Amino acid sequence: MNNYSNRLRRGIRRIGTAVVVFTASLFMVPSVVSAEVPNAVPPVGEHVGEHVPQPIEFPHDIHAKINGINCMYCHTYARRSKVAGIPPTSKCMGCHTVIATDRDRIKKLTEYWQKKQPPPWKKVHDVPDYVHFTHEKHLQRFIFDNEGMDVSRASEVCAFCHGEVKDMTVAEKKKPLNMGF
Repeated sequence: MNNYSNRLRRGIRRIGTAVVVFTASLFMVPSVVSAEVPNAVPPVGEHVGEHVPQPIEFPHDIHAKINGINCMYCHTYARRSKVAGIPPTSKCMGCHTVIATDRDRIKKLTEYWQKKQPPPWKKVHDVPDYVHFTHEKHLQRFIFDNEGMDVSRASEVCAFCHGEVKDMTVAEKKKPLNMGF
């Protein structure tokens, strides 16, 4: 082989090695350990998103904070799917056929239930189509595979990206959802 070919091969090999080392370093850099949720790095900064009007104002504060209902009771799909999902109306009506039936919000919910239609909820936490985020993998890593964590602490994990939803009357986008980048 001539001298030019040898130099070209060495150059390509060096570039390939540099790419492999750089890519590996992205995955091997140890994550910052949070005192509350081990191995979790919250998104950086705050983000006040636009208010997203909903057909019914769902009081997360009453359900999650006052009544202590775990995020994953309603958002059951988060455990086994890409999206956390909106709970089916039947989940709500499991309680609200007897609880607070005189409240306007519940009356409106009941109307949807009787029509066999879900309320037309609007997404609050939306990401671009090219983003492939999976709730299931994050819950697996930060709760189920994490010593010292259990499902009862799901709201702590959810709050890293969604903010303290348990303190909100209506869900708002409070974090930039930038995965810390």
